[in-house]
Amino acid sequence: MDILKTLQLKSKNPGACAGYDAWFASKEAGEFISYNPTNQTPIASVYNASFENYEYIIKQAQKTFLHWRTVPAPKRSEIIREIGIILRENKKFLGSLVSLETGKSKQEGEGEVQEMIDMADFAVGQSRMLYGNTMHSERPEHRMYEQWHPLGVVGIMPAFNFPVAIWAWNAFLAIITGNTVIWKPSAKAPLCAIAVQHICNAVTKKHELSGLFSLLISSEHLLGERMANDKRISLISFTGSSTVGAKIAEAVAKRFGKSLLELSGNNAIIIDETADLKLAIPSVVFSAVGTAGQRCTSIRRLLIHESIYEKCMNSLKKSYQKITIGDPLDPKNLMGPLIDRSAVEEFAKAIVEIKQAGGKILFGGKVLARAGHFVQPTLVVAENHWDIVQRETFAPILYLIPFKKFEDAIAMQNHSSYGLSSALFTNSLKNAELFLSARGSDCGIANINIGTSGAEIGGAFGGEKQTGGGREAGSDAWKVYMRRQTNTINWSNALPLAQDVHFEI
Repeated sequence: MDILKTLQLKSKNPGACAGYDAWFASKEAGEFISYNPTNQTPIASVYNASFENYEYIIKQAQKTFLHWRTVPAPKRSEIIREIGIILRENKKFLGSLVSLETGKSKQEGEGEVQEMIDMADFAVGQSRMLYGNTMHSERPEHRMYEQWHPLGVVGIMPAFNFPVAIWAWNAFLAIITGNTVIWKPSAKAPLCAIAVQHICNAVTKKHELSGLFSLLISSEHLLGERMANDKRISLISFTGSSTVGAKIAEAVAKRFGKSLLELSGNNAIIIDETADLKLAIPSVVFSAVGTAGQRCTSIRRLLIHESIYEKCMNSLKKSYQKITIGDPLDPKNLMGPLIDRSAVEEFAKAIVEIKQAGGKILFGGKVLARAGHFVQPTLVVAENHWDIVQRETFAPILYLIPFKKFEDAIAMQNHSSYGLSSALFTNSLKNAELFLSARGSDCGIANINIGTSGAEIGGAFGGEKQTGGGREAGSDAWKVYMRRQTNTINWSNALPLAQDVHFEI
């Protein structure tokens, strides 16, 4: 509880905040408890945001936007720079809270906060590079160019597994591009959101900018549905399952809004016969068991060339025997618990289906009989075409699948209905180039000699097919939060038309 005290969290926390001067502790919508997945004990209770809170927050965000859009982008970034400073000062404590509430390891919790810090630095620089193109007009004494304007209110709904980093990817870019932000976090990690909102409030209060960052917490789906259908929210950024993402996209599209979707993944790593296994095996293990397999970029399928299949299998079994499982706040533990009881039940169901399909459990496969939501990291001999293999199970289950020809491995990888992250371990230049070519990986992320997890914020993050097609964080992802405007200026004394059209009256 020292973590909560340090971050100024109380035993009962308000579920809505409309800036530094409006925390709501409305009781009419009820409350819920955030549990520690390590031992199933309550951490704190949180009040659900009410529909009245929602309306107040939307109107405040709209009002603040009218001013914020007029502030020069480099000046907007000062807010993000100052938030980044406070995040640096609180990295240890906020990282511990992430670990406490989500069950990811202490190292990963602090790594997630570092990702926020990196994103803040990136956004500050990006604020001076919101570039538009200039074009030559076909008409004399005309100038053409394009510029980018903010959208309005941006709604962000991240998943529990990265409760603060994904918000930062979206929020920091949305702010420097002139929007206001409403955050609806996962009900499985509300305390992380409340802590970050306190940090944002400390900065915005200094600058008298209430309503720039707002928070809506609810254990019900109704507020999320209302956000998706609300025409006052210009963009909805959603991270979660493809099933829910499809519903979000449909609702937003019906009102001609914009959606940014980061959805499910069923990622594969290919190890060819030339690969350096000293690089490959540790990368595979981290990609499979990091966050207890609860990352959208976690590896689910390992495609191994038949000539080294036995060697890889034995190396993985030895590595899995070294994985320490327990309290994620203890640095010696490499893997913590699953997020809740339903996640454990899905793991158990998957093991039953694996055995029914003919899969062979090489390691693990059991729910651990202890307090908390712990399972064993699991290795399975499987076939790529099985239904269970082609589905995303949000747990540390890794399917080992042999292949003969490299082209067959690419086809097996791309057989998935998802297209997020992929990787190849090879010392063959030809195979590496083929993998990265148009005939290779069909995923949004394709790596050579590194795993599928642990993307840097400098590149655009996202995937294809049922992963949703969204892109966040680096590269030109800032454009998602803005609208493009093409401008033509006639500075001549004539009125020529394009395409040599003549119109005289």
